[in-house]
Amino acid sequence: MTTNENTTATATEAFAAEHAPRLEWAKHAPEVWKAMLRLDKAATQGLDPKLGELVKVRASQLNHCAFCLDMHTKDALAAGESVERIVQLAAWDESRHFYTEKELAAIELTEAVTVLTDGFVPDAVYEKAAAHFDEPELAQLIAAITVINAWNRFGVTCRLTPGHYTPGQYA
Repeated sequence: MTTNENTTATATEAFAAEHAPRLEWAKHAPEVWKAMLRLDKAATQGLDPKLGELVKVRASQLNHCAFCLDMHTKDALAAGESVERIVQLAAWDESRHFYTEKELAAIELTEAVTVLTDGFVPDAVYEKAAAHFDEPELAQLIAAITVINAWNRFGVTCRLTPGHYTPGQYA
């Protein structure tokens, strides 16, 4: 194999230019930014950190938020999540054996809450999650799903640029 055939990116390869962010919303709405950080912390309180990151990654995949995908895959790895489970998350329904039943219930609930254009959250999906989470934990899970969806909307609308996040940067 020659160097030009190498499939891994090297520092000498030229990549497409980054999209410029449309708006530095946190700079122009700092009180909203601070409130979102507090809301995020409150929403994930009591949730297993790895589960919380799986939920954030899955919602971000569905919402096509590259900035949040960058952030939460890095945070998931820092929390001890495996690369394999993160990679398989995009096809979780075909690779269920990588996840516990509780995680699958959370992932399915994440999809139902995130993709509301498909209709209301189905009773079966909610009941499955309710069978695996006690009410306080389920309330936190729903809050975490709701908050990552809000973050995704800021990221996608303002075209925040992925690739520059360091785990714990906003902690």
